[in-house]
Amino acid sequence: MSVDRLLTTVLQLFQDVHDDARTEQLYASTTALLTSLSNPLNLSLLTSQLLTAPAIWARRDGMRACYRIISIYNTAAIHVRRNEIENAKNKIKAKKDAHLQPPYPPPHPQRLGGGLSSDAWAAAVLKGADGHSGRWQHLLVFTGVLMGMEGADRRSLSPSMRRTVERAVVTAANLAVRIRDPEPPAPEGPVAMALNYAFPLLSEGSLAGLDCDALVPVVTRAMFGPDGLHDGLFLASIDQDVRQSDEKFAWLGDSPSYRHLQVLEARPIVASLGPLARLLGHAVEHARDATVVLQLQDDLVAFTGRLLHNWQANKLSELEASEESIFLTPETLETTWPVLWQFLKKVMYAVVAALHAIAARGLLDRRLRRHDTAPVVAVKTLHAFRNLYFISSRNGSDAFQAYAFTYLTSLDTLSRYGPASAAFLREIRNPAAAPSIPPHPLHRTLDLFYLNTAEHLPLHLSPADCDLLIVQPAAAYLTPPSPGEPLSPQMVQLFEAAHSAVLACLSCPHNAGLAAALVPFYAESLLAAFPAHVSPRQFRLAFATLLRILSPPAAISAEHPDLAEALLEMVRFRAVEDPRTGTTVLPSTPQSQSAPPPPPSSTAEPLVSEQSTLILTLVDALPHLRLDMLEEWMALDAAAIHAIADPMLREPVQRRFWEVLVR
Repeated sequence: MSVDRLLTTVLQLFQDVHDDARTEQLYASTTALLTSLSNPLNLSLLTSQLLTAPAIWARRDGMRACYRIISIYNTAAIHVRRNEIENAKNKIKAKKDAHLQPPYPPPHPQRLGGGLSSDAWAAAVLKGADGHSGRWQHLLVFTGVLMGMEGADRRSLSPSMRRTVERAVVTAANLAVRIRDPEPPAPEGPVAMALNYAFPLLSEGSLAGLDCDALVPVVTRAMFGPDGLHDGLFLASIDQDVRQSDEKFAWLGDSPSYRHLQVLEARPIVASLGPLARLLGHAVEHARDATVVLQLQDDLVAFTGRLLHNWQANKLSELEASEESIFLTPETLETTWPVLWQFLKKVMYAVVAALHAIAARGLLDRRLRRHDTAPVVAVKTLHAFRNLYFISSRNGSDAFQAYAFTYLTSLDTLSRYGPASAAFLREIRNPAAAPSIPPHPLHRTLDLFYLNTAEHLPLHLSPADCDLLIVQPAAAYLTPPSPGEPLSPQMVQLFEAAHSAVLACLSCPHNAGLAAALVPFYAESLLAAFPAHVSPRQFRLAFATLLRILSPPAAISAEHPDLAEALLEMVRFRAVEDPRTGTTVLPSTPQSQSAPPPPPSSTAEPLVSEQSTLILTLVDALPHLRLDMLEEWMALDAAAIHAIADPMLREPVQRRFWEVLVR
């Protein structure tokens, strides 16, 4: 069929709705025409008719049709440029052949495609985006042209034409995202998808023309709306398909919720959440209206809150990570379970990227740095992190720079405002958690976030708030529930976080009264937990911190001068006079991610026993003692060192003793 007849046929087919097979043929024919037409007017006509064709838009294909429009023009642009290059090569070859003077003139080289240059083709397509179609539809076409001509570093257009196409993309995007009554608003999904594809190809000058104030809410609604993550409802649907048999949970690969998850992951918006988050971050950075940024933060908190709520209502949230291999069927562990968590991590990365942009702007925007706004922004960010903690706390998923920067920046901002810090801790505290450990793993996960966060906030809290909001919630985790049994990985983290939070409270100078009442109880808890649940290095570090708190120039040392010596005597009695103290080598324990770094003086972990660790603790305390106590405890430490029977265990303690004396 000739090109003209094909054009007539396609234009006729545009006017009716067809079945899927015929519609696919129509897409293919349109692509072929865009590549083959030689008349720019016909190209403009075809584009104009395509953007209003009932055969495309009356089918209600939604994002699929929009994606196909971008794909059509992307593919056609690639072929037009390829044909242009091949035609130029053929012309050069024909000129060379003409100089050979054969007995007959060389045949005219066969032309590939329509013969239009890339610039002429792009200009004709741009003219076809007229007033009969919506601006958001124009954006689809312009994005496809820009991708096909300039994507993958093709450099097909002249500089002036590229600037023209880029301006067309930005203008169409701005007109699409702005609300213009009485016109209906443009659908957010296609606009966000098209801009997401065009964003890496736009120059800085073109990006400066984007209306970021209007773009932020559009991209947000596209990301979390029906064309994107659909408010996290996929988590709620999983619970209906979870089956329990033989004390194991099964979530099968042929279940409707898993198929829905696969369909959701294949959506254009969801499949490119990372690049879309970068586009959103750019819009946040350059938005002129700060209220748009604050509204985005509210939307992020609301979305993450729905994620947490839907996960809490799921039966699978009752499993701790260490129990999954016990209570999940093999098929679930191998197929559906990894896919779910990989998808959730992808969602978390996108949300954190948006929060990172908000936190970065909060450091520079004076409107967000005001004393009445800065703590509010920090609190909302921390709420979003808490809602995501069931994802980020899993297998070190929070170990990336954007997460650490945003989390620590928010903590640093909030910690300067005592009343706001206290209000935040009251808001997220689980009142049922103290004085007992909650049985639900998700509640314990939230407790872990609480303790890790509270550790950074006591400096500007009153002693009463420190006791109520940090010490009391941590008390349930200071002593292991089963002293003779090993702790699960989650309980180890909770145990360490509780000790760190309490030590942070005790270290604050204004908490001297609280420290005087709490130190004896805390020291007993620490001794009871060692060595079963506290490593030798952690035990030494914790006791060294206690001694610094109780030693001059701290105020508590003047009010309770004998408290430090009492603690040392407890350790010395346990090390030398208690027959139950172990003298065998303790097994080495891997360093926890939440554990603090080792002391600067240590280079490698020496072999230690329970007894030698206690005596090392006494030696570490010597620099913190008052002068009137130092001579006595030097002699007591020397005697304790000689009480270590094993020379291999005694030698590191002796070396540490001399290091302390020399220093």
